[in-house]
Amino acid sequence: QVQLVESGGGLVQSGGSLRLSCAASGSGHQLYAVGWHRQAPGKQRELVARITTGGRTNYADSVKGRFTISRDNAVNTVYLQMNSLKPEDTAVYYCNAGIKPSGLPYVNEYWGQGTQVTVSS
Repeated sequence: QVQLVESGGGLVQSGGSLRLSCAASGSGHQLYAVGWHRQAPGKQRELVARITTGGRTNYADSVKGRFTISRDNAVNTVYLQMNSLKPEDTAVYYCNAGIKPSGLPYVNEYWGQGTQVTVSS
């Protein structure tokens, strides 16, 4: 069984911090490139941050210097540290990842269920 699950969202005041987690469940599954996306009410989904298998990262200009994406391959988990949060960051955040299921010779794309981040002014 392959499953990608986000957690760590919640309600925070402007200027506060949250850390989101994206985990691939199941023994032996390999996590490849991972991206965090977000979708605010009335807006299209946008890429926030991305990390490659080798740890190379890129960020949307709107979050550069405030958000940090990282990964721990030993536990099949990617994190998004969100500092200096602004009301404009309010959105549902989704993890998107390539995963090679244990025992299978191919990589599939998965989306997490999403986690709500709300930043009050």
